[in-house]
Amino acid sequence: MSNPVKTSSPKISPSEICKTPCFDQDKVAAIKAMLSTEEERLPELADFYKLLGNTTRLKILFALGESELCVCDIAHVLELSTAATSHQLKSLRQQGWLRKRDDGKMVYYRLHSVDLLKALKGDLEMLKQHS
Repeated sequence: MSNPVKTSSPKISPSEICKTPCFDQDKVAAIKAMLSTEEERLPELADFYKLLGNTTRLKILFALGESELCVCDIAHVLELSTAATSHQLKSLRQQGWLRKRDDGKMVYYRLHSVDLLKALKGDLEMLKQHS
């Protein structure tokens, strides 16, 4: 049985909504309209961040941003078993962030999304600046 995808915040009763008049009603209306256009994609974005919320997967993405690597090399970089490494690679590949290439018995992975790597490096830089 599949889990239903949560598509919005839980609804609150009208008595719980803020009763203070808005200072800038036009701004609030514009932001609510913008959010409603994104409502369908926000659960997908939350899943995206959930997948990135794992240090091992982030290390894999940064490593593959440097070079194509075989599963064994990635396992050595991470100091993990090949089985554990393959499990993490599968999650990233299913998301479409990696590509694989078979070469005989060896499987090589490379980063498919340069934009993802740019975003991750930008986020890391932001963290460095705020620490």
